[in-house]
Amino acid sequence: MKRLIYTATIFGILLAGCGKGKKGDNPAPPDPKPPVAAELVFPEQNSTCISGDIISIAQSTVTLKWKAALNADSYAVIIKNLLTGDTQTLSSSSAQISVTLQRNTPFSWLVRSKSNALAATADSETWKFYNSGDGVRAYAPFPVDEMLPATGTFVSVTGNKVTLSWQGSDTDNDITGYDVYFGTTETPGLFKSNLTAAVLNDIALSTGIRYYWKVVTHDSKGNTSTSEVADFTTK
Repeated sequence: MKRLIYTATIFGILLAGCGKGKKGDNPAPPDPKPPVAAELVFPEQNSTCISGDIISIAQSTVTLKWKAALNADSYAVIIKNLLTGDTQTLSSSSAQISVTLQRNTPFSWLVRSKSNALAATADSETWKFYNSGDGVRAYAPFPVDEMLPATGTFVSVTGNKVTLSWQGSDTDNDITGYDVYFGTTETPGLFKSNLTAAVLNDIALSTGIRYYWKVVTHDSKGNTSTSEVADFTTK
């Protein structure tokens, strides 16, 4: 009987040794990492896009390209017509996409990296380009961006004054000046014209008022572009 018990004990130890081992021997897979912002490649920033397939006098197909982003499973490509303000969002599983666009028209674009495992996303820089058209020798400036104070913000007025600033760009590099429209209505009137710097300092304001403003850019060929109307509220 003792021999039988001893044999059963040894057999039980052997079975235990063939098991899956202690908890933790097979660690859980690491948590998924959020996607990284993509790096844009083509069309280049502030460039004139002359490549692509011409569909008609009015339209052509342009292939937007970027570098694949780490931890990204897909991308949302956001393209904005800078003349009309219309925006379209396209999906891509690779690092490029072909899109039909109006010719002789400025656009901005950015790429949003997305993950299948996480809700987090990451946006690339926003680049601008002109989709070229027949017979065009000079291009209008891009509408200004990076307008500060940014639209929808609340601004503390120091000494009852505020500074407006913006960023202008042009494929021809021939911007000659800016007109600033500013006021308390959604269609602000002309406030200052022929500014050569992208800034307007020390505008006297009252607190608790919502202000609207936009910038018209001029170039040496007589072309112009108009920004969107931005607004901010003083406090």
